[in-house]
Amino acid sequence: MGEWETLQQQCMHCRACGLCESRTHVVFGVGDPNAEVLFVGEAPGEREDALGEPFVGRAGQLLDDMLAMIGLDRSRIYITNSIKCRPPQNRDPLNTEKEACAPYLQKQLQLMDPKIIVCLGRISAMEMIKPDFKITQEHGQFFEKNGRLMTAIYHPAALLRDGDKKPDTFVDLKRLQARIRQVCTRTKLDF
Repeated sequence: MGEWETLQQQCMHCRACGLCESRTHVVFGVGDPNAEVLFVGEAPGEREDALGEPFVGRAGQLLDDMLAMIGLDRSRIYITNSIKCRPPQNRDPLNTEKEACAPYLQKQLQLMDPKIIVCLGRISAMEMIKPDFKITQEHGQFFEKNGRLMTAIYHPAALLRDGDKKPDTFVDLKRLQARIRQVCTRTKLDF
């Protein structure tokens, strides 16, 4: 068994925090574990917990549409969450839960070594980019951290609630598409 599979098995059997008591499934991630582009959300929702896969509800369908707009699909990237188990009632994860799950995401980053990380929403950006990240002001901007390019876009669920953010997101996605073409050697876009 390779390192990725070992990590996934460890995560699937994790009991490091109280979220293990209420989860249906651990949501490790989906896509190509050798991808150059990694999308990181906050935590699984109810549907994700039920199916064991990130972004499978309405927000997931919108994410798939967003990816298609720039010539990507899930097979060419990797999608995961900072937190691998669903917090009850989709509440924000507690600091103890974030700390318990952080080693899994860090090991995923180490094994994947993505060139670009796209944070889906404010919470993920605050975890990955900087603690005081302001999504309304800094979405679509690129930051270099630990030798990787990082950016944040509005979470698809936020776009479902507020369609006025969609034009900004389209611009952010086109900027992401240009960066992928610029720095990724293996990620081929459909157009």
